[in-house]
Amino acid sequence: MRRRGLTPLVLAFGVLLTLLASSPALAASYRYWSFWEASGGQWQYATQGPSAARPADGSVLGFRFSVSRDAAAEAAKPRTAADFAAVCAGTPAAEGRKRIAVVVDFGVPADAPAGDALPQDTPRPACAQVAPDATAAEALALVAKPLRYNSAALLCAVSGFPKQGCGEPIEDTAQKPDPDPSGNPSADASADASAGASASQKPSAEPKAGDGGPSTSLLAGLAAVAALAAAAVWQSRRRR
Repeated sequence: MRRRGLTPLVLAFGVLLTLLASSPALAASYRYWSFWEASGGQWQYATQGPSAARPADGSVLGFRFSVSRDAAAEAAKPRTAADFAAVCAGTPAAEGRKRIAVVVDFGVPADAPAGDALPQDTPRPACAQVAPDATAAEALALVAKPLRYNSAALLCAVSGFPKQGCGEPIEDTAQKPDPDPSGNPSADASADASAGASASQKPSAEPKAGDGGPSTSLLAGLAAVAALAAAAVWQSRRRR
């Protein structure tokens, strides 16, 4: 009797193992525009999208295109210092306006989609003078048109780059280390820029919500396992 009572539980584990074995591998990286803000002179991954963030006067914003892992700590930072004075020193303050330093980094050729050429190899700094309530997206639009967004308001292209796509997952792609994790320019960055190699995606520039999470079929399978296990326990107690 006890052996029969355990049969559903054994079947449940069999179902779970089958689901795990058949579940598709999750994409580890995305090709996308990431959004950064300066904090203490260092680049920090933004907690809001550019359409929601309203930077204060004197802020520094960074936008970096790259193939990066789905984690803020591993995303590639802009390859230049987060220095407001270096970008906006030549733009005098104006009453009723705020100055925002914007750094656009198109990344390296290896991260560009096939057939897409980088607008330039080095980061492009610009000082945006905008209204006091302007968003980061408005500051970016002033200095780096044209911009392209998808239907979910995710930033897909800056200055028309890339021509197509928006945060696609890149499967089975080895992650190249960022030339300089500190965000400062280096000789390694120049070497990467001249390599000329072409690579085959959330929001914002960040990846889409749900990418990289457990699949629906796997969650359903886990629920079925739990139900079968509960039935086995109930059946065993009833027979006793």
